[in-house]
Amino acid sequence: MLNKLAQNKLKILIAILIVSCLGSIRALENQLFYDPFSPYFESDFKELPFPYVDNFKLFAGLLFRYALNTVLSLILIYTLFRDIEILKFSAFLYVFFLVLLLGLFFVILEYYPDANWLLFYVRRFIIQPIFILLFVPAFYYQQQNPKK
Repeated sequence: MLNKLAQNKLKILIAILIVSCLGSIRALENQLFYDPFSPYFESDFKELPFPYVDNFKLFAGLLFRYALNTVLSLILIYTLFRDIEILKFSAFLYVFFLVLLLGLFFVILEYYPDANWLLFYVRRFIIQPIFILLFVPAFYYQQQNPKK
C-alpha cells in the first residue's frame, strides 16, 4: 500500500490542491461573488419574500462561480482517472446541468415567489461543487466493474 501511495504522490498532491482551491472559493464567496441570497438563506427565510436582485449581476456571479467549480472539478476528474472520454462526458454533464439549473433558478425566481425551499436547493447545486461528489465514485465504480 505504501508503494501505491509513493507511485501516486503527484496525483494525491494535485487532488489536495484542487480540494483546497474549492474550499477557498467557499471561504471567500462573500468577497468574490454577488449573491443577495446568502444573507437571505442564513435568516429565517420561510415567510420572507425574495430579496431584490440585479438579475445580470446575479446571473454573472452564479455563472462565474459554477465555471470555477466546474474547471477545478474537471481537473480533479482528469487527475484521478486520466481518461479523456470520462473528461468529455463530465464536461457534457456539467454544461447540461448548468443550463438546467440556471433555467430553473430564474424561472423559480420570477414565477414562483413562494418556492423558497426549491430555490434554496437549486441554488445549492449551482454554487457548491456537489456534482464532483457524485461523479468521482460513479467513475471509480465504472472503472472497477467494466462491462462484460
